[in-house]
Amino acid sequence: VQLQAFGGGLVQPGGSLRLSCVTSGFTLNYYGIGWFRQAPGKEREAISCISSDGSTYYDDPMKGRVTVSRDKAKNTVYLQMDSLKPEDTAVYYCATGSCLMDVYDYWGQGTQVTVSS
Repeated sequence: VQLQAFGGGLVQPGGSLRLSCVTSGFTLNYYGIGWFRQAPGKEREAISCISSDGSTYYDDPMKGRVTVSRDKAKNTVYLQMDSLKPEDTAVYYCATGSCLMDVYDYWGQGTQVTVSS
């Protein structure tokens, strides 16, 4: 089982980024993918999750500004982030597990998102 988040970078406030979580070793038909972030000196936060049946869930930190989606043929899950704020600066991670049980077994390496002018 492997996951790797891509797509981070430097973006101006109000800008957008799309993160990708490329997976291998399992099928998205049976596992959910969660997105998380962690800023320096802060605890990890849950951002969103897409379950095995395609149901989507959003947590408070970025609700209304993010959209999670997946391409099962590419074994990839996306996190579209809009209206980014400086406080969104963090390392973003994806993990596989159960959205409803909030249990995640495997974590990928994160990607840095920096929101700054």
